[in-house]
Amino acid sequence: MSNNFPAACVIGNPAQHSLSPLIHGFWLKQYGLQGCYARETVASSDLEQFIGSLREKGYVGANITVPHKEAVFKLVERCAPEAQNLGAVNTIWFEGDVLCGTNSDGFGFIKSLDAQTPKWRETSKIALVFGAGGAARGIIPALLSAGVEKIIISNRSVEKAEVLRAQFGDRIQVCAADNGLKAAFSEAGLIINTTSLGLKGNGSPAQYFELCKKHTVVSDIVYVPLETPFLAAAKAHGLATAQGLDMLLYQATIGFEKWFGIMPEVNDELRAYVLDASSRAF
Repeated sequence: MSNNFPAACVIGNPAQHSLSPLIHGFWLKQYGLQGCYARETVASSDLEQFIGSLREKGYVGANITVPHKEAVFKLVERCAPEAQNLGAVNTIWFEGDVLCGTNSDGFGFIKSLDAQTPKWRETSKIALVFGAGGAARGIIPALLSAGVEKIIISNRSVEKAEVLRAQFGDRIQVCAADNGLKAAFSEAGLIINTTSLGLKGNGSPAQYFELCKKHTVVSDIVYVPLETPFLAAAKAHGLATAQGLDMLLYQATIGFEKWFGIMPEVNDELRAYVLDASSRAF
């Protein structure tokens, strides 16, 4: 890797699926910056050595993807509160000689809602979240910080949902029975799918959109297709929706600013470019 300009990468195993090089490559070209962004497939057994030699390899930082987010959290020297709360990082950079880390998923999700449904905060004091995996763990504390007063979690494994309730406190409720889920649809001002259901149009979380208030916002972090069956059903009931691509794009802005010195813009040209590429990749 050349030392004449900043370079960053995404580290995963595998890393080939990552769309990060497309996103950061677009911004580098858009802003006329000298720099590059690469994919690095790194086995778990090699991870500590790779992170320790990041600068020797010419990198000013990196994104971290599966399965390394928790492991790299233990290797960074300074963590933002968002990462501390989750025990996982997805973005690392250097401040002087100190390797720093954060998790930008929650930031990306909130920015996505703000961009697509600007009034969501006014009517979303109660949220219903489908899923209790890594994405939910990143989104839930961001919702709480944004002023959501109660979050109801619906997950196939009630035990996993209970872990999140224990972690994030008494503003979290766990929903198991169908009747409870119907009640959650009727009271939630924000409904979020954080699972992979809907990817490539396959499957969907439960749908009781006919019970929703007219101001309810429905969001899906799946972005292939851009309008998932879940979002299409919500839209058919006249509800405002927020697609998942923007979360991916906004969470990427944090790393780009750290590595290349500019907070990049998320615009329609970028959305179209990444959506086209991701549709072909998937």
